[in-house]
Parts: sequence; structure tokens; C-alpha cells
Amino acid sequence: MSKSMLTFTKKVLKGVSFDVQLFCKELEKAYKVLLPHELSELSEWVLQFTQNKPELRQCLVRIKY
Repeated sequence: MSKSMLTFTKKVLKGVSFDVQLFCKELEKAYKVLLPHELSELSEWVLQFTQNKPELRQCLVRIKY
């Protein structure tokens, strides 16, 4: 996937962050399609993005790092 897919994924995750279930679902989808180096960048971004959103942090247990 290209860098634009990673950018698109971040945009989608921001857009659905109002709903924990949607956020988890989109995060799981991203982990199925992104390349390993993109997953590393996405993981760092998710940790930072969810820093003040503990309800979204529960999604992190569903994904593999």
C-alpha cells in the first residue's frame, strides 16, 4: 500500500473516533491491509491519538503489534 493508504486510514480513524466499536473495526481492517512499516507508524499514531481517549485504548488489545 502507498503512503496515501496510511493517510486515508488515519483520516477514517479520526472520523469514527466518536464510536468505540467503529474505531475498533476500522483499526482491525487497517491491520489486515497495511504493510509492516506502515503498521509501525500507525501504532505510534494510535497510541498518541488515544492518549486522552481511554475508551478507544481498549481497541489496542485486539490488534497485533
